[in-house]
Amino acid sequence: MESVLTTSFDDIRPVYDSEVPETIEKLLADDKFRKAIEPIIKPMSWEQLCSLMRSCETVDDFQSKVVYPVLKRLIRKTTAEMKGFNWENINDGLSHVIISNHRDIVLDAAFLNMLLYAQGMDTTEVAIGDNLLIYPWITHLVRLNKSFIVKRNVPMREMLETSRHLSEYIHYTIRERNQSIWIAQREGRAKDSNDRTQVSLLKMLTLKDSSRPIDMLKALRIIPLAISYEFDPCDFLKAKEFQLKRDNPHHKKTPADDLENMLTGINGYKGRVYFKFGEGINRKLDQLDFSLPKSSLLEAAARIIDEEIYKNYIFFPFNYVAYDTMTDSTMFQSEYTSEDKEAFEAYVEKQIDKIQLKNKDWDFLREKIIEMYGNPVKNFIEVHQTT
Repeated sequence: MESVLTTSFDDIRPVYDSEVPETIEKLLADDKFRKAIEPIIKPMSWEQLCSLMRSCETVDDFQSKVVYPVLKRLIRKTTAEMKGFNWENINDGLSHVIISNHRDIVLDAAFLNMLLYAQGMDTTEVAIGDNLLIYPWITHLVRLNKSFIVKRNVPMREMLETSRHLSEYIHYTIRERNQSIWIAQREGRAKDSNDRTQVSLLKMLTLKDSSRPIDMLKALRIIPLAISYEFDPCDFLKAKEFQLKRDNPHHKKTPADDLENMLTGINGYKGRVYFKFGEGINRKLDQLDFSLPKSSLLEAAARIIDEEIYKNYIFFPFNYVAYDTMTDSTMFQSEYTSEDKEAFEAYVEKQIDKIQLKNKDWDFLREKIIEMYGNPVKNFIEVHQTT
């Protein structure tokens, strides 16, 4: 595949196979990488990891020998079950842009690629914001693991050109390399689980030729993906951030906050985790009124993606309890037991107990955590009422 690679995207692209040994040496020489990775790789020793990594000559080697064994151990330790559904929607020999809701900073894409690998399918390249590249070792690691960089911290005057460059890279990767890509439906996680595709994302995807927005989207063969976690290990951190922003509208997360969210998401218990692919959106894009303004067309495309995600959520008892609690209803009481309801209440209390804040607003934090588990059900209901 390297025969069709170019230097045009060296500032954002993943590592090429020829760069793997050098990148691995940079990682192994970084003490911060060792400190972060040693607890995750146990019972493997650091020396064993070094030997294993140095045996990798290609990106595929690195994923198959290093990444997936580590992920398998993590899945056994932190999940009850992980499954993918509707593989026929993407197993057509073509490349796709997979757009999903976003729950976990690291694991949404990592688990997706683990499932693809287990199916014998090619893994995706992954879009990652440069705000998460807190240390050099994180940059080396994600680029080694097929991630490309989304530049967010650029001056406003450079934003359009930066977005066009990213759009050209995505189209080049799909068209010239037949390499699928995963990208979240929005910048950052939907911390209240009210998943909405940002129109600005779709606008970026059309910048390669903004005069033909729908043609540009169709060229990417977009597949929506619904990701469902039974438990979100970061729910208490997200609730804490909601209160911090409520109390101080200028509050901004620090790199240390991002790292805490990454490590909590990786190491926390997630219960059952399901990935369910929706149908490709091209047929519905063809049904849009092309006389509409570009902004209206992109808004309509965003709704198409959202509806596919909502229809393919998989729910657990806590989701139904949360919805009934936040709406003060009994609509889904047949989907859970009184024990489930008591367990959810106890779980919410336990998560709030973890939050360290001076002026802890218990009722507000409780409301926010309940919304995180109830909003997907709310969106599911809305899409079924309108279709």
